[in-house]
Amino acid sequence: MTMSGKLIPWDAAVFAMPTFELSDASEQTLKAAVARPGHYTVKVDPLASKKWLHHYGFYYCDTLIEPYCPKERFKVFARAEVSISRSVTFAQVLPICHGAFSHGRFQRDFKLERVKADERYDNWLSALVAENKVYGLFFRSELAGFVAVEGNVLVLHALSEAYRGKGLAKYFWSAVCQDCFATGLGVLKSSISATNIPALNLYVSLGFQFTNPMDVYHRLTP
Repeated sequence: MTMSGKLIPWDAAVFAMPTFELSDASEQTLKAAVARPGHYTVKVDPLASKKWLHHYGFYYCDTLIEPYCPKERFKVFARAEVSISRSVTFAQVLPICHGAFSHGRFQRDFKLERVKADERYDNWLSALVAENKVYGLFFRSELAGFVAVEGNVLVLHALSEAYRGKGLAKYFWSAVCQDCFATGLGVLKSSISATNIPALNLYVSLGFQFTNPMDVYHRLTP
């Protein structure tokens, strides 16, 4: 039976099992996933029927939404103590990354080890730093967080615990977004969990709107 999807090698390495992202939620594709060991992800329209997902043992993990903002709608927040730099090392940002993503779908998957889910983000950040895609966020010259950008997408970001809840995020993100827009980008995007209220409120404050909601379902086939 043919399965419509692709193997995700970096996730497979972390979880020590074949790890797949399915391209559709058809009965044929889901049935094939039941027959082949591994961990499976499928993203579906929230209004689509979940009949076959439940029938073949897929379980809900998250709903993702896409913040997006054209340059002309972006709201700028400036603060003198805030600065950004791409001259950061993985060793500097790793302590901020490790364990910071409680809203991640792999962290919320009760069938996976949390330590492995955290390792997945650590490895992703390492690759992004190596490709010079990570901004360090500084407050009074002290590293406070990071934002990683691929193309026009803010793909990974976190603040250290000491700087959370202090109303500073909009200044950090504003500096990064302005730098991205200055390179000629017309629109910036991201992807966040609908349960991540702090991130949602942050993007709203900067003028972002939201589109493309997707329910995420997983299955672990022994």
